[in-house]
Amino acid sequence: MARVSQEHLDARRRQILDGAARLFARNGFHATSMQDVLKEVDLSAGAVYRYFTGKDELIAAIVKEVLGEIRAAFADVTRQSPPPPPDILVGLVLGRTLRVWPSLNGDGEPLFPRLMLQVWAETVRSDELAAVLADVYTELRERWVLAVEAYQEAGMMRSDASADHAARTMIAAVQGFIAQQALFGAAPVEVLQDGLRALMSMPDTPERSQLG
Repeated sequence: MARVSQEHLDARRRQILDGAARLFARNGFHATSMQDVLKEVDLSAGAVYRYFTGKDELIAAIVKEVLGEIRAAFADVTRQSPPPPPDILVGLVLGRTLRVWPSLNGDGEPLFPRLMLQVWAETVRSDELAAVLADVYTELRERWVLAVEAYQEAGMMRSDASADHAARTMIAAVQGFIAQQALFGAAPVEVLQDGLRALMSMPDTPERSQLG
């Protein structure tokens, strides 16, 4: 029997992951069965189970890849010191993560937002997944804090502002934009960037000082 190449094995695993991701994003984790996955990827049960023992392992692999891409995207764009301004930084990270998965229906609409929404929902059911997501959030929050501190040291951001609060807000902006994409349809990353620039341009006023 001819030996199967590693390239073939990797391509087959990629085929299964992409097909499962499309189904999970479209129908959710619980409404998708392994039979649905077999039909979507047009493979036999033996071919699929060679790579994944079941749906839970498929979910775990997809979640690991999604979260790993977020980590890698942020690490890549924060290597310079100081990092790009917040609006540029958020756009670079979000733009890269939106390109992780192929479109849902071949129409160019990114699959990532709907898939990410399913991951967030699944953490309510799975303590193990919730712990993984919490670890990633903690790591990313620490990285964003370092980015904010670099902005402050470079004079790009007020030094008396809480770095942690600014980091949480930038994370929330990204999460909210992903949720909007999943719920209400695709929008260019420039929408978020323009909005952040508008908010960043607001001058200090006596009223804001009193509220602060």
